[in-house]
Amino acid sequence: MIAVSVGVLVAAGSYLMMSGRLLPYLFGLVLLSNAGNLAIFGSGRLTYARPPLVPEGAQALELANALPQALILTAIVIGFGLMSYTLALSLRSWQETGTTRMDEMRLAEPEERG
Repeated sequence: MIAVSVGVLVAAGSYLMMSGRLLPYLFGLVLLSNAGNLAIFGSGRLTYARPPLVPEGAQALELANALPQALILTAIVIGFGLMSYTLALSLRSWQETGTTRMDEMRLAEPEERG
């Protein structure tokens, strides 16, 4: 189930990133980021109701792996910061160029002559 979810997120994110518009590109980037997070989380062997840490003197039969959870939490925070920055940058770009189509945002590139 996790692998199917990751596959669907990667497919939808890739499709959105190839749309040629800035906002769907950003949403596709978020979907790919979530797919990566879910893949890392799934690789840590999902467990239910098992503690990641056991206090001294207590016994637990099985433990949850805390490393994927810590990695995912860090990735979520970094992804949120990246998304906020790219949204602000895309808003500024839209204010300067008046368009969200990426093929029309070629102000710095020379025009093609055919």
